[in-house]
Order: sequence, then structure tokens, then C-alpha cells
Amino acid sequence: MAINGDFVSKTTLFLVGLIAFISFPAEAAVRKYQFDIQVKNVSRLCHAKPIVTVNGRFPGPTIYAREGDRVIVNVTNHAKYNMSIHWHGLKQYRNGWADGPAYITQCPIKTGNSYGYDFNVTGQRGTLWWHAHILWLRATVYGAIVIMPKQGMPYPFPKPNMEQLVVLGEWWHKDVEEIVKQGNNMGLPPNMSDAHTINGKPGPLFPCSEKHTFAMEVESGKTYLLRIINAALNDELFFAIASHNMTVVEVDAVYTKPFVTQAILIAPGQTTNVLIQANQSPGRYFMAARPFMDAPIPVDNKTATGIFQYNGIPNTVLPTLPQLPASNDTDFALSYNKKLKSLNSANFPANVPLKVDRKLFYTVGFGKDSCPTCVNGTRILASLNNISFVMPKIGLLQAHYFNISGVFRTDFPDKPPKPFNYTGAPLTANLGTAHGTRLSKIAFNSTVELVLQDTNLLTVESHPFHLHGYNFFVVGTGIGNFDPVKDPAKYNLVDPVERNTVGVPTGGWTAIRFRADNPGVWFMHCHLELHTGWGLKMAFEVEDGKGADQSILPPPKDLPPC
Repeated sequence: MAINGDFVSKTTLFLVGLIAFISFPAEAAVRKYQFDIQVKNVSRLCHAKPIVTVNGRFPGPTIYAREGDRVIVNVTNHAKYNMSIHWHGLKQYRNGWADGPAYITQCPIKTGNSYGYDFNVTGQRGTLWWHAHILWLRATVYGAIVIMPKQGMPYPFPKPNMEQLVVLGEWWHKDVEEIVKQGNNMGLPPNMSDAHTINGKPGPLFPCSEKHTFAMEVESGKTYLLRIINAALNDELFFAIASHNMTVVEVDAVYTKPFVTQAILIAPGQTTNVLIQANQSPGRYFMAARPFMDAPIPVDNKTATGIFQYNGIPNTVLPTLPQLPASNDTDFALSYNKKLKSLNSANFPANVPLKVDRKLFYTVGFGKDSCPTCVNGTRILASLNNISFVMPKIGLLQAHYFNISGVFRTDFPDKPPKPFNYTGAPLTANLGTAHGTRLSKIAFNSTVELVLQDTNLLTVESHPFHLHGYNFFVVGTGIGNFDPVKDPAKYNLVDPVERNTVGVPTGGWTAIRFRADNPGVWFMHCHLELHTGWGLKMAFEVEDGKGADQSILPPPKDLPPC
């Protein structure tokens, strides 16, 4: 199997960008980028189709910054779709105007218009990413964010010889928006993806893909830092490299206690940095990604591959495949996530809230709405605490900031209206599911504990939840129903992993804690695009504090009109 040399690179694009970045001055700088939203024909799996891109690239360009920098990204929309960009994992302190989710912190950028995202990178370093936050456009509109530590601040792990971005994604043969529209009209889930990708390329296990294979060339004895991002819309993924162990050192731009693993599990929205040593017999080894799904739900179970190639080895040598966990390996998933712990060092402490001001308990469930024109006479909907979220027509942050009435209510319940055996026998009733744009109001600087409980309404399933504007500590997780008496006694309040996106296990629960010190309106939603579209989302309205720097900044002049 000969592999086209146009992609066998010594991490070319990433290293060129990184070298250029390192040459920048030491002091905090302003990084400026121009993002042109364009439609471009891209060929994959034996045929071409038009896709929405940034600057004609798929995946899109990488944002490079250093902790403390200011970043300005001017986005000009040349596509037929409205557009917004979310800078996933950046906290955007007091600056929700730069967060990006359409109709939450802004109205979308209309065709022919521009908007400048202007934000500071404060107190964060590591790997994050950006993506479209409207419709299903993040299927092709996404890219990496690399934040280097402050000058003179080393990594808290052995310095790698080189670094490489590995962005995992999905690919559909047909136009994604048309697929979604068709599914909605029929009241059925849209067709699953036709392939997974590594840096936009599915790899040689797919037809017509020898030239659409990502490869990185390595040298024996050297250590590489892989910055891995799951940009897939709907699949949690296993990732491994044949015959090579990986050392996990960071997740979601937060350093972790290092541990060695043969494979990682990474949910949509999450990032993971690993160290890998080129210490095996020189050869060609597949890196591979495929879904984890431990519920009886169909997924695109095909394996995307790239190549980890020692220099000097000819392309005619067949790579070996890694042994990934079984697609339904719940034990591996639970064990892997249990190993993730905050570094909690003097330089990088884990400031876990020990006292809780507000306790929240949200059930995650599915239901059915009547739909006479749909195939089965019903349409699936998803809910938190039996409320399926209705998107507003103007940005929630604008309504909050300008006191516009009638856009949302602030009575989202702290607990489900009716307790039941959440993970017991399958239930098909909606339990009175309501529709509404309802937010939870949170006092500034209060500490919050939120337990997310999966339910067996229609089916159990894992859900990766992302909270905008914050990191949080994952203090506990378990299978079955959360026990408010016994389970908190088992919490890790010393070094729990700190994240911005966390998986709620199938038929189980996850408890997170955070301090509400970032005023504004902040979205929280399942990062499976399918579930988000069904209403599995809500938002927090965090009140202003009383200090001079504890209120929302004024909106920019070029905020997109509604």
C-alpha cells in the first residue's frame, strides 16, 4: 500500500506555525486572524462535495496564542448559511459577547457580514479548539487552539522534541444540513456519518483514501506531544497507536497527573494531550480511532486511521493496527476516566469548592412529541429535568444585558418535578415533558454542585456535557441512581480532574462543582449534536457581582443584529 507523499510530513503545518509563534516577542501580544467562511469542493471517499470551510481549509486554521495574549478573529461570512464560532473551553471572563453560540450570546453572522471576536487568554494554557455553533455546521467548520505557557514557564512534564495536532472528526457523503432536515421531517435520527477522520482524512481502510491519509514521520528515540481533539459531532472515540503506549498529561487545557495507557477515550468537545516515545522497532504503525457506544444505538463503527511512520521506512511497508478496546467496553471507559486527576501542584492547584451554596440535580431524558406528518406519528425530543429547551429568536445574553422581557424565564427547576427510578426498567412516558426557554439564575461567586443523572426514558445513553464560560471539577461519578446520602461521601475533593466537557456514563451519573465567578449567560448542553438539536440543553444566568470587575463588559459595536 503506497501512501502519497503529500501528507507524509514531519508535522509540517503544525511545526511551521509553532516555530513562527515561538519567534514572537516575549511580552503579551495581540494575535490577529482573518476567518473567511467559504464553500469549497472537497473530495473524500471517491467523490467530491461542497462543504463550508474557513479560509478554504478542512480542518480550519489553528489559532496560536500564549497565556496572557489578546486574540482578535475577524469572521466574514461568504456562505449561504448563517454562522457563529465558539472558542470551546476559553472562559471569556465577563466577555460572553465573544463566546459564540448562536442565539445564546449573539445572533449569527449573516451572509455577507462580519464580526470580530475579541478576547483575552487569561489563566489558561494547553489545547482547546474552535467550531461553528449553529446548525450542524461544525461537521466541517472546526480547528485547533494552541495556547503556549507564559515565557519561562516550562511544561510540568518532560519537554517533547516535537508536537503534533491530531483532530478527530466525522464525514458524511451528502450535505449534512440536508440530512438533518430530512431526519427532522421524518421524526427520525439523521443518517449516521459515513466515515471518521484524522485531521480531515479517513485513512486507507476506506475507498479512494490512500491520498487522504494523515501521516507523521518520527525519529527513533524522540518524544512527541500529541494534542488530540475530538471534533466529531456524535461519537465518543477510542484512540490508540499500534505498539506504543501514551502518557496522558493534560485534558481540556488543564494539566493532569501523568499516567500511561494503551488507548484513550475522548468525547466530542474534549481535548487530551499525550506524550509518546518513538521507542519501537522502526516501521509504520497505524494510529486509529473508532466509536465507544455501550448502549443499543447504531453508530458509524468504521475505523479511521493515520500512520505513525519512522523516518527512512519505505511507504510500501504495511502498517500494523492497534488493539482498540471493544466498541462497548464500559469497564475500560470507567477505568480510564477514573485515572484522570488534576495535577494539583504548587503552580497548578486544584481549587475545588469544599462548601456548596447551591445543589442542583438534573435528569437527562428522551421523550416523544406528537408529529402527524412524521413516519411513526411522533418526533423524538430530549430534556433536562423534563424541559426540552426552545431556542430564542435573539441572543439570551442581549436579553439579559438590556433587560428585554419575554425572551426567557429564570425558573429552571433545581431538581426534576417528579422523582422516579431513573435507571430502572425502560420507561416510554414523557413524564410531562415541557418546552421552554428557561434559565437557572445563579448568584455571583456562589459555589454550585450539579449532579447530571442519565435516565432510562426510551433508552439509557452516555452524554458528554459542555459548560460554556467555566471549567469545573468532576468530583464523582457512578452507575445507577445517584444516592444523595451515600455517594457524596465518596467524592474526590482533593485532586478531581478539571474539565470543560464531561461524560455522563450510560445509565449512571456525574457530579461536578464550580464557582460561579463569571457573570453572563452561559450555555450548557450535550455535545452530541443530535441530542442538542432535540433540546438537551439549558443555560445559566450568572448575576453580576458588586465589584468593579465583576459585571459583564459592554457589547462590541459590531455585534451581529438579530
